[in-house]
Amino acid sequence: MEFKKYAERELSHDISIPFIWGMFIFFVIFDIALEIYHQICFRLYKLPLVDRSNYIKIDRHKLNYLSFMDKIRCMYCGYANGVLAYAVKITGDTEKYWCAIKHERDDNFAEPAHQKDFVEFGDEAEFVNRFQSDNEKSLTTDKK
Repeated sequence: MEFKKYAERELSHDISIPFIWGMFIFFVIFDIALEIYHQICFRLYKLPLVDRSNYIKIDRHKLNYLSFMDKIRCMYCGYANGVLAYAVKITGDTEKYWCAIKHERDDNFAEPAHQKDFVEFGDEAEFVNRFQSDNEKSLTTDKK
């Protein structure tokens, strides 16, 4: 809670409140849309559902030494960061299912951890080997 160290910034903190809490509306709408997608599409793809409780944790409000407002802020952050982590997991699992090809090498791009086993960018042979059906492979071989 770094903000507590900067009492002289109280006005700045107060001005930021509508922006912070305005995002809460986005998180709730996003969370609902994400869960609808997750429940429908993962079942259609026969992918295992992601356990929401592994990502969204709201527990700091139980700490007696926090003020009421500190508890509210901690609940917000636990929810918002959890929803985003949950979304990254769902999106990563979706990407594994639908794409699984790494991006072109770029030293400035932080490759997501879930892409470590993806096919290298431009590796057509590995792509064909891993993802094309035997029927598609024979058609590709016949063309050569």
